[in-house]
Amino acid sequence: TDVNECTSENPCTQTCVNTYGSFLCRCEPGYELEADGVNCSDMDECSFSEFLCQHECVNGPGSYYCTCPPGYNLLDDSRSCQDINECEIRNFTCTSQQTCFNIPGEYKCLDPVRCEEPYLQINENRCMCPAENPGCRDQPFTILYRVMDMVSGRSVPSDIFQMQATTRYPGAYYIFQIKSGNEGREFYMR
Repeated sequence: TDVNECTSENPCTQTCVNTYGSFLCRCEPGYELEADGVNCSDMDECSFSEFLCQHECVNGPGSYYCTCPPGYNLLDDSRSCQDINECEIRNFTCTSQQTCFNIPGEYKCLDPVRCEEPYLQINENRCMCPAENPGCRDQPFTILYRVMDMVSGRSVPSDIFQMQATTRYPGAYYIFQIKSGNEGREFYMR
């Protein structure tokens, strides 16, 4: 008769399977059988692929989980991260005069546009130089400010936005400039 080695004193660290004249040890998912055929050790699933998690893979006993950096939520697939739009959910500390501007992983509080002399504020993002003011003779008629975010990892070249200029005066010309936000990145307009 066969002796069931698994019932007397389980020689395995996890699951013991009785066989005729012997036994086999099996490991739970997330563990692997060591060379001794008896002990199970945790598998480091994170070392299998760098693509398990979008941000960071954390190995745990018999499993792994993904984490996201501050300012991001883990999606339902438990692997992908999505930016938290603090401005949209009103989780920001800007003053009532500032505008909340979402950027990946955080937000910025933008001060309102201030028109410099001789310009007058027309609305929240437009300044106008009155034609009757002699100091406006050699100045642009209007200055329009726009703030935009751009997702990294775009294929280049790619169109990001379009601007159209029309003129009321013969010989008028337009100048488009990027004032800030281009720290260390190449950008040009055509």
